[in-house]
Formats: sequence, structure tokens, C-alpha cells
Amino acid sequence: MTLFEKILIATDGSEKNQSAVEKGLEIAHECDSTVYAVYVIEEKMLTSAPSEVSTAGVYKKLEEEGESAVKRVQSSATGVNVEPVILSGRTAHEITRFAHEKKVDLIVIGTLGKSGIGRLILGSVAELVIRTADCPVMVVRST
Repeated sequence: MTLFEKILIATDGSEKNQSAVEKGLEIAHECDSTVYAVYVIEEKMLTSAPSEVSTAGVYKKLEEEGESAVKRVQSSATGVNVEPVILSGRTAHEITRFAHEKKVDLIVIGTLGKSGIGRLILGSVAELVIRTADCPVMVVRST
């Protein structure tokens, strides 16, 4: 039995998230883990689109971004089985729901390390995941 059989790496496809992706893949390689590369289409993005913009068009664009993000994780993985997953909803909720459903052993998520008023205004997906996940969560600060 390995330490972490299933690892969820949350990705938004950005360069700032790459540190978390790399750390998650490193652990997965050492533990011979299966990785779920998870991108969540945030439902707020759909409801905040201007009325003249089609929701279907916005969703399609976000879905394409998600596909690109999970493919980036797959292309970074050497010798690691990566399963791409695109979800839709509230980001932290979907990450923890999926992790629970798949019996994930570790969630790896990136953060910008904001504090004070910046964290209060922006909220923190990582913080919500830490508070609600039923498995260990590794938070990797972007470099």
C-alpha cells in the first residue's frame, strides 16, 4: 500500500499554479499514485457575464480553458497516470466533493499567499478546501 494512492491536483491553468502542479506530480511519482487533474468552471463566471453575451458561449470558452489546463498537467507528468477532470460549480465545493467521491488521499492546491484585506476581499479557495476536505490538503505557495 502506498502513502497516497489517489492525488487530486487542482489547477486553474495559470503559470502561478505551476508550483502546485509540479509538487503534486513529484509526490505522485514517488508514491506511484493516480492523479486527478481537476479544473472547475466557476459558476460565478457564468452568472456575471454581460446580458448580451450568451451563457453557452461563455461556458464553451471556460470549458476550453479547462481542457487546456488539465492537458498542461498531463504534459508535465512523466511516468504518472493523470486523469483529466473538468467540473462546474463552486470551486472549493466541487474540489472537496469530487475528492470525497473518489476517496482521494491528498489534495494539492496552489495559493498566492495573500493575507489581510487581500484575502478577505478575494476569498480563498485554498482556505475553504482546507476547512471542508476530509483528507489531507497540501497548499503550495506560488513562487
